[in-house]
Amino acid sequence: MTTRDLVLISLFAAIIVALGLVPPITLGFIPVPITAQSLGVMLAGVILGAKRGALAAVLVILLVAIGLPVLSGGRGGLAVFAGPTVGFLIGWVPAAFATGLVAERFAGLSRQALPQTLGFIAAAMIGGVFVLYLFGIGYLAFGAGLGLSKAFYGSLAFIPGDLLKAVIAGLAGRAVMVGYPLLPSRV
Repeated sequence: MTTRDLVLISLFAAIIVALGLVPPITLGFIPVPITAQSLGVMLAGVILGAKRGALAAVLVILLVAIGLPVLSGGRGGLAVFAGPTVGFLIGWVPAAFATGLVAERFAGLSRQALPQTLGFIAAAMIGGVFVLYLFGIGYLAFGAGLGLSKAFYGSLAFIPGDLLKAVIAGLAGRAVMVGYPLLPSRV
């Protein structure tokens, strides 16, 4: 791993943390708030790829574990890992990895605008929505004891916002690839 990789990992961890400054929106029927930080996870995967994107998410989780208030709403510390949001938090790592993997395999190969943009959007949807929800809903259902049905249907409220985040991540990924291609240089 080069110094450049470490700087990019740190930069995207900082982006994820900065998106935590957006106040969370709480819903009454599910104990997980709507936050902007999943956008940072999608961006890390789309722009940095699987390995570096996942490491950026790991870095943020380590910052949370040592007690820094880097999550939305100023949360941090080991108590977060006992709460209902831990499935989504831990899911950031495989979500960034899956997003990056799909982006590397499909979107990174094309230089044409539309196929690459659509590939990045698809990558963000697969990793940042499907994989993230797999972990988040799984923990809510079985770890927090909500039950699969309640966890699944409660999480449907997040879908429109997360799809919008995936589109934003895809467009941002395309813009970065045009100006400063990070993804192909490492694949």
